[in-house]
Amino acid sequence: MKSSSAAAAAEAVKVVVRCRPMNEQETANQHERVVDMDVDRGVVELRNIKAADTDPRKTFTFDAVYDWNSKQQELYDETFRPLINSVLSGFNGTIFAYGQTGTGKTYTMEGIRDDSDQRGVIPNSFEHIFSYIARSSNQQFLIRASYLEIYQEEIRDLLGKDQKRRLELKERPDTGVFVKDLQQFVCKSVNEIQHVMTVGNQNRAVGSTNMNLHSSRSHAIFIITIECSTMDEKGRSTIRVGKLNLVDLAGSERQSKTGTAGERLKEATKINLSLSALGNVISALVDGKSTHIPYRDSKLTRLLQDSLGGNSKTIMVANIGPASYNYDETITTLRYANRAKNIKNKPKVNEDPKDAILKEYQQELARLKAQLKQRGGRKKKKKKRPDGEEEDEEGEEEEEEEGGEEEGVEAADILHQQRELDEERNRILNDQHMIAEEKERYLSELKSKEAELNASREVQEKLMGRIQTMESKLLRGGKNIIDHTNEQQRALQLRTQELMDQKKREREMLQRLGKEEESSCEIASTFSSLQAEVEAKTRKLKKLFAKLQSVKQEMGDLHEEFCRDRVDLQHTHTHIHNTNPNVSSFI
Repeated sequence: MKSSSAAAAAEAVKVVVRCRPMNEQETANQHERVVDMDVDRGVVELRNIKAADTDPRKTFTFDAVYDWNSKQQELYDETFRPLINSVLSGFNGTIFAYGQTGTGKTYTMEGIRDDSDQRGVIPNSFEHIFSYIARSSNQQFLIRASYLEIYQEEIRDLLGKDQKRRLELKERPDTGVFVKDLQQFVCKSVNEIQHVMTVGNQNRAVGSTNMNLHSSRSHAIFIITIECSTMDEKGRSTIRVGKLNLVDLAGSERQSKTGTAGERLKEATKINLSLSALGNVISALVDGKSTHIPYRDSKLTRLLQDSLGGNSKTIMVANIGPASYNYDETITTLRYANRAKNIKNKPKVNEDPKDAILKEYQQELARLKAQLKQRGGRKKKKKKRPDGEEEDEEGEEEEEEEGGEEEGVEAADILHQQRELDEERNRILNDQHMIAEEKERYLSELKSKEAELNASREVQEKLMGRIQTMESKLLRGGKNIIDHTNEQQRALQLRTQELMDQKKREREMLQRLGKEEESSCEIASTFSSLQAEVEAKTRKLKKLFAKLQSVKQEMGDLHEEFCRDRVDLQHTHTHIHNTNPNVSSFI
């Protein structure tokens, strides 16, 4: 696959955090909200109610944070719209939601489709893609969609007829990791691609846990492939292919807390192992010293290999809950996300790939139209006037006509010949001077000519049908399908994007000012007396001591988390061994 001429620049994975509101059950049980968010600065603060009042809060800074008052459209316009625009320009893009069960991952990704204010990332991206195509000019698009899930470390095609069939991962040097035999459906409208997703969602594995009545028990990946052909002034065509992965990860959770047992426990074990593998990949990528990145430890990490450290623009949405009883899961999610923001990808435009289906369609259309043109030319040459003499040949002129005109000429020619045959039949039947044998011979000849004409018509209709079928799969924009409302909508979107970009710049500036403020104050300070110098250095020493205590506390927390994970794993191992004594080892 050929990349753009410019060298791919390193780009960090963008990480945003979203916190849902307290739910009725949490409020009724009198749980405290321990999460505070500074939306303007992109900062999350987490308070541990079990810690002493003097202990510092856990503070994390991200590309953006969205609190319990955030709106779906606000999140999409500010964070996801620029990535979808990049995919439409030929980049690969990945959006994935990570977090504890019940924190709103599926709501963020899908939302409520029938409510325009509560639509999630996926339905908003559908509208975005097809409205962009409608407003484009001198471009041709082919949109394909596929949908898979990873359930208990097995890959299933959610759009396949046989839902028991398990698919295999393969890898090629030119295209990377792919799922063999995964079905793809050509989509020509928002309704069609929504229908594809609805069918897939009906086949997803969901189950009830203590954390969520309808918890996703699998990782789901909805893949949209956007092929775009652009014609330059010299008539040369360039094809760019962008692939968008929309990932809804299963919830991270502790089995002891979710009340899992039996099949739910088996599911949770596989989920946690794959998420642990994802964490290991993130750690290895951020570490900088690791020579081996463990992508092959799970199906999920292999499929996301291009999205983490590869050729993709990637956004991670970390979903958290605000209640005190979820403190451990929340701090784990924030640490996970904090590591992920240090991953560097090298996205580049995918230009003129060898496996572009759009190119195959264009070549097949050109062949069919040439075939139709050739038939039209032959018919012109064979055409005779009523007096029996051949007309002047017009094949060369016919060859130069456009595809649409060729079809019209061919159809008109067949109609003209049909009228001539009908007139000839009527003339023979009405001729009183012709003997019966002669009439029969002429009518037999006419019948043969009519059979040839019908065969020719069938071939022509078949060719035109194939052309129309293929052309119907290709999408074009242009002024002919843009009305005044669409123009106003586009202007509004551009204005909204400008405001969101400005908001992002302000947040980045506030973050930089916060970092520079401490160092600049220390460097620029001058002391009027020895006492002032002592006081300033005492304050600095206290700050450094507070940081030391914070690091020590962090190390203690990580050790406790490790111990909890080990106990959780041992509990799972024991349960599986008790239910199946023949299993001698786990993993």
